[in-house]
Amino acid sequence: MAVSAARLVLLAGAAALASASQGDREPVYRDCVLRCEERNCSGGALKHFRSHQPIYMSLAGWTCRDDCKYACMWVTVGLYLQEGHRVPQFHGKWPFFRFLFFQEPASAVASFLNGLASLVMLCRYRASVPATCPMYHTCVAFAWVSLNAWFWSTVFHTRDTELTEKMDYFCASAVILHSIYLCCVRTVGLQRPAVAGAFRGLLLLLLTAHVSYLSLVRFDYGYNLVVNVAIGLANVAWWLAWCLRNGRRLPHTRKCAAVVLLLQGLSLLELLDFPPLFWVLDAHALWHFSTIPLHVLFFRFLEDDSLYLLREPAAKSKLD
Repeated sequence: MAVSAARLVLLAGAAALASASQGDREPVYRDCVLRCEERNCSGGALKHFRSHQPIYMSLAGWTCRDDCKYACMWVTVGLYLQEGHRVPQFHGKWPFFRFLFFQEPASAVASFLNGLASLVMLCRYRASVPATCPMYHTCVAFAWVSLNAWFWSTVFHTRDTELTEKMDYFCASAVILHSIYLCCVRTVGLQRPAVAGAFRGLLLLLLTAHVSYLSLVRFDYGYNLVVNVAIGLANVAWWLAWCLRNGRRLPHTRKCAAVVLLLQGLSLLELLDFPPLFWVLDAHALWHFSTIPLHVLFFRFLEDDSLYLLREPAAKSKLD
């Protein structure tokens, strides 16, 4: 839910700087890449590179030019450290040691674990909540949308390309929109299904327009940031207001409120923004690791709330 809201905001803010990082603007870096490409990425040298490249690297899409950028990045970092300067960023990212084909190993592992937590809780939800629950299909759909988003987050941190970046953004947008739809169904839709249906259509239209503009017109990081901040704040405020209103009558709503509040605090990890420890673990990876238990807590709330609706038939017709 709110996990993706904050994640979208942080991603958009970082990506806005991606085209103007200090490291990739350095003449020494650009000259190094140019010389490396001329030496290794054409003719017989390119054939030699391809014949000696590990199969897992080629399958992941790593090219000779990518290897040149990676090698020259470390040459530039070495010069910065030798002169006593602060480690620079390259193309909006800190320098990371590549492990196998993983570009950002820690963030990729953290994204995978977030997805695994969502999958485990989905299985638990389906095992404990009958399909007759009025929230069942909406909650299950939310879990699958979340799994898809974390899959693309894992792919993006494994291999940062234009396609994987867009899929990471778009799938995260789908999660936040589905979260706000989930909130709408729980707070309004059980009593007024037509309202929830109309709201779902509006959200689908919004997602389609958003993705179409960023894909077909212009990938505008500033616009993306504004949209995500607005939707994210609405999502958090709606959930939190409902939890506060029903906290005494429905004690399990405290789990939902805790997720919202903890997320806001944990998102401050991103503000640290330090060079990766051991060139692997940065603030973004720490933030991803910190969100893993939030998935567990939120799905436990969904499970408790769904079982409450089954135990209390009157709740289906009562406006929460």
